[in-house]
Amino acid sequence: MNILLAEDDTRLGKLISHMLIKKGGYRVDWVEQGEDAYDYALASHYDVVILDWMMPVKDGISVCRELRSEGYGGPILMLTAKDAVQDRVEGLDAGADDYLVKPFEIDELLARLRSLSRRNFAPIQEESVSFGQFTLNRTSRNLAVSGNEIQLSPKEFQLLDLLLQNKGQVLTREIILDRIWGYDADVSYKIVDATVKLLRKKLDVDIIHSIRGVGYKLEG
Repeated sequence: MNILLAEDDTRLGKLISHMLIKKGGYRVDWVEQGEDAYDYALASHYDVVILDWMMPVKDGISVCRELRSEGYGGPILMLTAKDAVQDRVEGLDAGADDYLVKPFEIDELLARLRSLSRRNFAPIQEESVSFGQFTLNRTSRNLAVSGNEIQLSPKEFQLLDLLLQNKGQVLTREIILDRIWGYDADVSYKIVDATVKLLRKKLDVDIIHSIRGVGYKLEG
């Protein structure tokens, strides 16, 4: 199970991440800012998104509302120290699917995650998708143009698929690196830029645009 955890308390964030990995066997992406949680949730697939209510700049309620307004359909679990009925109503009305009051036992969190993951939230991805003159097949993992196959490396394919899933949206180098190479991979942003360069050359059309100092987006 892939989990996105947004928790600004460093000690608690580390503890929850560790326990989810150790006791649940989950893969966890942990961010400390609401803006990052929003970007990560839209840039990749998570089985459950865990949002802390009280985060600086952008709180969990705001992130939840914005994700739902963008059409995000994945399960969202809200963590908060607020336990009044009205607070719970506000969280659920904002689009949260479940609500857990701090402090909590890790076993209860794991049980709620299992329950949420059993619900059918995630949209089914199309086996093949066309864009412009290209057709990307996710089953055979190949790319074709006018019936002719273009040979892509596994990383190039993953990059193109990621950009295509988020067409028109800017993906930061950090998100691309995390989604394709893994958050603990010993590689730099230069590998992202190099892979983009190779992919552009193979596509031979100007559809992957650089956003200076930020990342890339696919248009066209």
